[in-house]
Amino acid sequence: MSLSLSPAARDLLAAWLDHVGALRGGSKATVTAYGSDVTGFLGFQSGHHGTTLGLTPLKGLAPRDIRAWMAAERASGVGARSLARKLSAVKSFFRWWAERDGFDATAILSTRAPKFQKKLPRPLSVPAAKDLIDQIEHQDTRDWVSARDAAVVTLLYGCGLRISEALSLTGNDYPLTDVLRIKGKGNKTREVPVLPAARNAISHYVRLCPHVIEAATPLFRGVRGGALGPRQVAKVVEAARMQLGLPATATPHAMRHSFATHLLDAGGDLRAIQELLGHESLSTTQAYTAVDTARLMEVYKNAHPKA
Repeated sequence: MSLSLSPAARDLLAAWLDHVGALRGGSKATVTAYGSDVTGFLGFQSGHHGTTLGLTPLKGLAPRDIRAWMAAERASGVGARSLARKLSAVKSFFRWWAERDGFDATAILSTRAPKFQKKLPRPLSVPAAKDLIDQIEHQDTRDWVSARDAAVVTLLYGCGLRISEALSLTGNDYPLTDVLRIKGKGNKTREVPVLPAARNAISHYVRLCPHVIEAATPLFRGVRGGALGPRQVAKVVEAARMQLGLPATATPHAMRHSFATHLLDAGGDLRAIQELLGHESLSTTQAYTAVDTARLMEVYKNAHPKA
């Protein structure tokens, strides 16, 4: 349905998106997604009520209005997981607005999200992770390309980086030292130790790379000299895992899961792993490492001052 909002409502939405982007440290992609979700909700309500909605009508939305929107989303083919994400964005907008202007947004905030089965990460075994990196080293006839791809995946597994974090490195980060400063989600910076294997893999790639790597240029380069993209990394990992007979879950992101799980299996502290991954919540780290509740309680018992 077409969006029909008063100028005041449009200004309010723009102010909230500025808040998400600036004060909460949301990435451009996050701001865009939030804006799309809330715009869709407000657009539906305009059509649902058959009139241009100003701030007062929006404040007075009732539970039945929310249910009507959710029913329409499901009828259009939106899955439970996606709808839960959309509802979370709508709640975030109304929570911010209610706190700013001092009105009761209970009708929105009390709406329950649809239930869905969360998919737990599936890390690779230690031998499989090593085999995958070894196989990637033989995927391209150009030595520098194979060295580049192996260096990227070695960083994911050796440092627990997100693919976006690895590909955002520049020549200014080279040569790698014992500690690498990474700017992750929400522009939050963390420090991760760099294993000799990762440093050696990157040094090998740089020696072979035909493109000049300067301080302000991407460290990982595409064949034509531009920045290497995540899709190119995903394709080479896919080819290698198919040759090894590994499952479809053996993706670049699975190497980050594997990093966390293997550290924990080797006796690593869950809180320390949380810091290395850049997670705000320990429960997120728990999911990444596939750690069970008993192990989590053991960590709490050993770390909590009142345990």
